[in-house]
Amino acid sequence: MTAVAVPTLATILPELVLAIGALLLLMVGAFQGARSVNLVHGASFAILIIAALAAAFQPAVTVTSFNGAFIADDFSRFMKVVTLLGAAAALALAIDDMGGARTKRFEFAILVLLSALGMLLMISANDLIALYLGLELSSLALYVLAAVDRENAKASEAGLKYFVLGALSSGMLLYGASLIYGFTGQVGFVGIAQAFKAATGPGLIFGLVFLMAGLAFKISAVPFHMWTPDVYEGAPTPVTTYFAAASKVAAMALTTRVLIQGFGGDASQWRQIVVFISIASMALGSFAAIGQRNLKRLMAYSSIGHAGYALVGLSANTVDGVNGVLVYMAIYMAMTVGTFACILGMRTKDGPVETIDDLAGLSKSQPGFAFVLMVLMFSLAGVPPLAGFWAKWYVFSAAVDAGLVPLAVIGFLTSVVGAFYYLRVIKVMYFDDGPRRFEPLSGVLKALLAISAAIIILAGLIPTPILTAAAAAAKSLF
Repeated sequence: MTAVAVPTLATILPELVLAIGALLLLMVGAFQGARSVNLVHGASFAILIIAALAAAFQPAVTVTSFNGAFIADDFSRFMKVVTLLGAAAALALAIDDMGGARTKRFEFAILVLLSALGMLLMISANDLIALYLGLELSSLALYVLAAVDRENAKASEAGLKYFVLGALSSGMLLYGASLIYGFTGQVGFVGIAQAFKAATGPGLIFGLVFLMAGLAFKISAVPFHMWTPDVYEGAPTPVTTYFAAASKVAAMALTTRVLIQGFGGDASQWRQIVVFISIASMALGSFAAIGQRNLKRLMAYSSIGHAGYALVGLSANTVDGVNGVLVYMAIYMAMTVGTFACILGMRTKDGPVETIDDLAGLSKSQPGFAFVLMVLMFSLAGVPPLAGFWAKWYVFSAAVDAGLVPLAVIGFLTSVVGAFYYLRVIKVMYFDDGPRRFEPLSGVLKALLAISAAIIILAGLIPTPILTAAAAAAKSLF
């Protein structure tokens, strides 16, 4: 599909909704202070939903704006909708968790809007400058969100670690981008792809490696994963949900666009890097999580593993491979939001709990809660006929079709290993005795759990709608 240069505000309508909404709510919060918390949070949730609708109903054409720096196509629309829905779900969890006062500041929701704006710019970035601007806008807000619970030492530690390591990764990415520009004379992905196809020297390869290092940090892939367990455990659960769902989806979309459109003409130059990162992430995510007893740390290692599975599809450098990545990230977002909603629902009279042992006997005391968590765990493990099975099926199938059979086999074996710690959660809920009963779930949590479970079950039984949308999005990238 040929890109058409049409500099129109309609092209950036979702971004405009977020930007204007954030600025207006910032003024409301500044004038009304703490009294505006509920209003700002509710309005921010509505703005995210409106932006998702604006992205979903944009014309199905490929349009470039701002001298080619910004692109709107089926790929960007698909990933923007998934990202915005993940952000809205995380904000809904924050609204539910406001009783704990950890996110009871009007700035919280505004930071979510600003970081979501940066993520949308990342997804539609069509050159290195737009890429970096979107990445930094998103990251600066995420640094603050990680440490938003200022009274908690773990949250402060999480924010500091994420900031220091994030600054390092941004420097590496910027250095890689400067090398690529220096050796190609281009900042646009199309120009870089043409220069890369004409002549590939060591300078370009070094630039690509540094650029990939920065992107690997954002998707929490090995060996740039070291921040993930501590940040996931230390940050408030709604913030962790935001990191695991929206932020990872946007970063994976950016990585996919950069490699396919910027360097896709010669995949042999970057495939080895992606295959190594994929294998290392799948292995670490499977084996390191076995010894975890804290559910949030377990989900951190799980997210590392799932980044590796998604990269299996990207390694294929085909339409089917990108289709697999899109399906995987959409289903992963639903599974992640549901799981963290369950973790947020683990509240006792003494406060929240987060260990696997605290789930003992849940099937007897709260069978509905246990059933939803069981569905989520089975789906994360890739058990058919749930949606998680199809997510892995499509990325592994794309790898096999591209001749990457060993990579698919390694992915299958690590998936079997990873199933152990998901099944252990189910075993504790249904076969261990425990007197503990959690506090009744709020209406927000019940709604999120019901939606997540419904998506996972229905997408597993009737995968056609998501497959059709993902296939159209994947084709637009080539």
